[in-house]
Amino acid sequence: MWLQSDLPNLHSANYRITSKASPNYNCIAWAAGEESRWWWPDQQNLAYWPIDVPREETLEAFLQVYEIQGFEICENEELEPGYEKIALFVLANNVPTHAARQLQNGKWTSKLGPQEDIEHILRDLEGPTYGSVVAILRRPLT
Repeated sequence: MWLQSDLPNLHSANYRITSKASPNYNCIAWAAGEESRWWWPDQQNLAYWPIDVPREETLEAFLQVYEIQGFEICENEELEPGYEKIALFVLANNVPTHAARQLQNGKWTSKLGPQEDIEHILRDLEGPTYGSVVAILRRPLT
């Protein structure tokens, strides 16, 4: 499967596909709870990006996007009652690549580009495709 070739830490026993492929939204939107548009700071203004946030592929810009959504940086990725959490991934050059959202069962959900959503263990997505988790954010459940 393409998943295991692109994400070598995933194995059939530690993830499951939870949706069909869709080009309508990506991981950045999915982490914030949106399924209707693609979020990315592209210079052509094709994707959604909040107007008050610099349209640049920097960790700082991505953190600002989620702060606008009510998230704040927190200390760890552990399940915390009353909160939802997201994780931001960056490559070695500090360019953001991916975001995942924690589920109430403690596992994580990710939208893989235009492909499927999966439920997985957070650190299993770390590697050459997405890089490493560098920030965990949380917001109160509503």
